[in-house]
Amino acid sequence: MAVKVLVVDDSSFFRRRVTEIINQDPTLEVIDTAQNGREAIDKALKLQPDVITMDIEMPVLDGISAVREIMAKNPTPILMFSSLTHDGAKATLDALDAGALDFLPKKFEDIARDKEEATKLLQQRVKAIARRRIFMSSSRSQSVASHPTTAGGQASPASNVLSRPSPFANRPLMSERVTGASAAAPATTFKKSGKTYQLLAIGTSTGGPVALQTVLTQLPADFPYPILLIQHMPATFTSAFAARLNGLCKISVKEAEDGDLLRPGCAYLAPGGKQMMLEGRAGSARIRIIDGNDKVNYKPCVDITFASLAKSHGDKVLALVLTGMGADGRDGARLLKEQGSTIWAQDEASCVVYGMPQAVAKAGIASESLPLDRISQRILVEIGR
Repeated sequence: MAVKVLVVDDSSFFRRRVTEIINQDPTLEVIDTAQNGREAIDKALKLQPDVITMDIEMPVLDGISAVREIMAKNPTPILMFSSLTHDGAKATLDALDAGALDFLPKKFEDIARDKEEATKLLQQRVKAIARRRIFMSSSRSQSVASHPTTAGGQASPASNVLSRPSPFANRPLMSERVTGASAAAPATTFKKSGKTYQLLAIGTSTGGPVALQTVLTQLPADFPYPILLIQHMPATFTSAFAARLNGLCKISVKEAEDGDLLRPGCAYLAPGGKQMMLEGRAGSARIRIIDGNDKVNYKPCVDITFASLAKSHGDKVLALVLTGMGADGRDGARLLKEQGSTIWAQDEASCVVYGMPQAVAKAGIASESLPLDRISQRILVEIGR
């Protein structure tokens, strides 16, 4: 059965264009379109689409307000279209706060080298977040006993993800919305491994803004290590995202700059469109921001940053791979593990897209698979806080 898509945009030209692209894939079908947020809400309730594509600026009711109301009445995977401007970045982050799962620029030429590549990218994104809906449906019918397990064989506490309030304004965590699990299930007691660290590194993609905000807002101001963040994101978005995180977190968060010296309790977000590496040794390492090879699919790329950490920090890195499409982070995580560093992955139940964490877990690189809402707690136990 084809994935049913509702296309929402006030531009008739853009509605036609998106519809044509989506319908080129036989596994996807645009079942209707809407030209404003109010119409989108009504049709979402009536037609029950598997995925909604949503514009931000529309008459009658804007996209952000529409997302918020749809997620309250009938949670549905939503892909936002936005402009690659500073204001567009802020609006897109607001839409993710409201419950949207992913975003793409409205100008496809900004994300693809040709029409064919842009077509495939949009189709892939729609199918990726559609799987989230399928998982939502199947997970509701599963018993507590069937929750995923950690690498050590213990029951994953996916059913306990309701225990902590979301940092997002008046909305449940993504893991809370999708698992349909009971908050009464017992939680796993974490134990410190005894390893020592000098750096925390986190790589993520689709669903990452939600995941990073969930984890970082739970860390104390006196967190003892620097933190490197690698989020697949356009160049115009990362400064706005870093500023938003800095305003919400107890730790400091900034967009990384070339030459930055690492400070404890500060998170450095890799700038979009560039590659972030560490140069030197632990204690004196500096951040290097470079253009990188155009043949690399991701800018920033988790593999590139992780590989540099394997050289600079050896076995002193605690690295996490969170929700995202593809397998970026797997090769870099393997290099870190070979040096003796610790690798964890987000579990399937709490991921928007279980691609990057799955790649790490399947390769046997991750020692633990953790639900999103307990990752910060696990970090603090591991470092003895």
